[in-house]
Amino acid sequence: MDLVNNYYGSSDEEEKDTSNIQNTNTKSKSLVTINATPDTGFDDHSDRIYTSETATELTVNVPYDDLMRPMLGPENPSGNSKNRISTQNVLTGHVEQQAISESDFRQQLRTFETYGYARDPSVGNANLSGQTGQGIMGTGYVGNLAAAAHMSGASIYDAVPKNLRPNKDLKKRRNKKGDLSVVEGENAYKGPWAGYEGEEELKQKRVTAPPEGEGEEGEDKKQKQDEDVEDEEEMGQSLAAPGAEAGKKKRNRGMEFGTEQTTFHGQSEYDYLGRTYMAVPQDLDVNLLSESGSQECFIPKKCIHTWDGHARGVSAIRFLPQSAHLLLSAGMDNKVKIWDVYHDRSLLRTYLGHTKAIRDIAFNNDGSRFLSASYDRNVKLWDTETGQCIRSFTTGKVPYCVTFNPDEDKQNVFLTGCSDKKIVQFDINSGEITQEYDQHLGAVNTITFVDDNRRFITTSDDKTMRAWEFDIPVVIKYIAEPDMHSMPAVTLHPNNKWMACQSLDNQIVVYGARDRFRMNRKKRFQGHLVAGYACKPGFSPDGRFISSGDSDGNVWTWDWKTCRILKKFKAHDKVVMNTIWHPHETSKMATCSWDGLIKYWD
Repeated sequence: MDLVNNYYGSSDEEEKDTSNIQNTNTKSKSLVTINATPDTGFDDHSDRIYTSETATELTVNVPYDDLMRPMLGPENPSGNSKNRISTQNVLTGHVEQQAISESDFRQQLRTFETYGYARDPSVGNANLSGQTGQGIMGTGYVGNLAAAAHMSGASIYDAVPKNLRPNKDLKKRRNKKGDLSVVEGENAYKGPWAGYEGEEELKQKRVTAPPEGEGEEGEDKKQKQDEDVEDEEEMGQSLAAPGAEAGKKKRNRGMEFGTEQTTFHGQSEYDYLGRTYMAVPQDLDVNLLSESGSQECFIPKKCIHTWDGHARGVSAIRFLPQSAHLLLSAGMDNKVKIWDVYHDRSLLRTYLGHTKAIRDIAFNNDGSRFLSASYDRNVKLWDTETGQCIRSFTTGKVPYCVTFNPDEDKQNVFLTGCSDKKIVQFDINSGEITQEYDQHLGAVNTITFVDDNRRFITTSDDKTMRAWEFDIPVVIKYIAEPDMHSMPAVTLHPNNKWMACQSLDNQIVVYGARDRFRMNRKKRFQGHLVAGYACKPGFSPDGRFISSGDSDGNVWTWDWKTCRILKKFKAHDKVVMNTIWHPHETSKMATCSWDGLIKYWD
C-alpha cells in the first residue's frame, strides 16, 4: 500500500489523510488500531516490485534496479539462456573435443590403472613448467599426486627401479636347485622340481586347518553344494525297490515314497451296490463298451461343460481306456485329478505326490493304473481307484514322456524318455531298469508303439526320428532331413497306419507307421501357430478329422483326406495343449490349456 501511495498518491490526499488520523487520535485515544494487511516473512521487501521474466508489458513504473535484479536463486554461470543454448552440444552442457592418439591414450590409461596417476591430456592450458595440461594444482598430472612425485612421473612403459615397482613383493621366489652331487640332506639336488618360498608353510597351515565338513561354515557350505550340484549318477532302482543297498546315498528329489496323499471329493466312494467310480455307467444313451470308431463323427460346435479345478495350467488329459467315462488331467500345480465325464461331471479324486509340475500321464490297458511323470525327476505309479501310490521310479533326470507297453503280457513294462537323451525301460514288479536306448542327441519328447507293438518310434530335440525294436537297443530306422524340425507331440491314427507329428514349423506332418516309416508328403496340415509348444494332435474315432490347438487358444480342425481347414474356433485364453475326441461319441471333444481350464465340446 505504501508503494502505491508513493507513485499514485497526491500531496492533497496525504494532507487530508494525516489530518483525519490526527483528529481521530485526539477524539478517542482508547480505540485499538487494526492492520488488515500485516507484513509476512522476516525480510522487508516492501520497497521492491517483482516482475515476470517473460512479461512484455508493465502496468506500473518499475525502478531500474528492480528490473535488473537476477531471478530467484543463484545466477547462471554460463550467462543467459540464449548463449548457453548456442554453446551447448550435449544434454548437460558443453563438452570440448580434444585430439589424442590411441597409443598415448592407452599408455595413460594403463599408467593410471597401475600407478594411480596419469598425465593431464587437456590442451589450451599449461602447467607451471610450461607443459600442455595443467592438471591438479598446476602439476600436469591427475590422480594420486604423491605417487606421481614418488615415481617421478614415469609411465607404464618407462623403466622403473625395482624398489619403486608396486608389484615387487608379488613375484614368487624360487628355491635353490641344490647341489647335483648331494642326494639327500639340506642342500640336496632338486633341479626343476624345486618349489617356491613359503610353500611349505602354506601346506602346514592347510594340514592344521579343520576339514571342510567340520564347523558351522563348512557344514553350511557342504549343505549348499549338495543342494546346488546336480547328481550325474544314474539311479536305476526305484526309491521303494526291494533289495536296494542300504548304504547307498540317494538324493531326495521331490516327495519321498510313502508320503503321497490322495483326496476323494465325492459324497461316497461306493454306491448301494458297492461299486466305485471305476464301474462303467449303464444308464446312458451311449454304449461305452462298443468298439471305438463304429459311429460317424462330426465337428463339435459349442462348449457344454468346463472343469476348473487346477490352480495352474493343464499340461495333459487322457480318457479312461475302453469306456472313457472318466477323464484324467495332469496340471502344473503338481496335482493329478480325475473327473466324471457323465452325470454331474464333478471332480472325483486328487492325487498328491509330486513337488513340481507334471509333464505327462499314461494309463495301462484297462485303466486300473496310471503313470505320472514330473519335473521333480520322478515317475510314479498310481492306483486309479484307491489313489494309492504303488511305486516310484527315477533315473535322476527329468522324464519328458512315459508310456506303457500296449501288449497284454507286457503290462508290467513301461518306457520313459528323459532329458539325458535316453529312453529307459522299467519293470514295475522289480522296480529296476531292464533296458536303455541311447542313440538320440537331444531330450526325448515322444514314444509311440507301432507295428503291432513290436516296434516304437521316438522323436527328440535333435530334430530326428528313430525307430527301435522293442527290448533291442539298436536303431533300425533313422529319419533326419535338412528341413526337419523338432516334433514334440505325436498321435497315432485310429487305423494304426499313420502318425501325425506336430512339427515346430507350424504344420502337422504325417509319417507311415508300418515298415518304412516314410513321410507322406501329400498330407500336410497348416494354418495354425504352434512354434515353441508341444500341442498334441487328436483324431476323431472314425479317422475323418484331425484337430490341434495353437498358441493363441484356438482349436483347428482339418479333413484327413483333403487336408482342408474345416473349422477354427476360440477355445481358451492361452495355448491349447491337448485335443482328444471321445471314442464312443459322435462329436464330443475335450481340450486343456495353460489357462487352467478343461473344456468339453459338442
